[in-house]
Amino acid sequence: MKLSGLKPASGSVKSNYRRGRGQGSGGGGTATRGHKGAQSRSGYSSKRGFEGGQMPLQRRLPKFGFKNINRVEYHGINLDTIQALVEKHNLTEVNMDTLIKNGLANKNELVKIMGRGELKAKIEVSVHAFTASAKKAIEDKGGKATEIK
Repeated sequence: MKLSGLKPASGSVKSNYRRGRGQGSGGGGTATRGHKGAQSRSGYSSKRGFEGGQMPLQRRLPKFGFKNINRVEYHGINLDTIQALVEKHNLTEVNMDTLIKNGLANKNELVKIMGRGELKAKIEVSVHAFTASAKKAIEDKGGKATEIK
């Protein structure tokens, strides 16, 4: 094998096609753009969703629903997650700082404790909101559920 004999694999290198470079290029006078119309002009770009003048899909479909601007979004954390956290770190109190430190919530989120799972430990929980079943489960074990504002 000699260096002079090396060449790329067949089909891996493709020569550039030079548009609009005269009759000899094979593109002819229109530079492969066809005759007339917006697509033959320079600077043309179609709008997103443009369907050639046909009514676009996003306008054919009806509007529905609404977004309630007063909705309060809570990040839900279940009792079984709280129980796992208590067992892992041997805690007696769970608050926002604990949840943030353990990656269960962000500092800008409102947190709500949900009722899924079983709580075995007596703990004090202070977050933004509780479901009725979660609050009852915490207080049945002798714990304390405090809502923060």
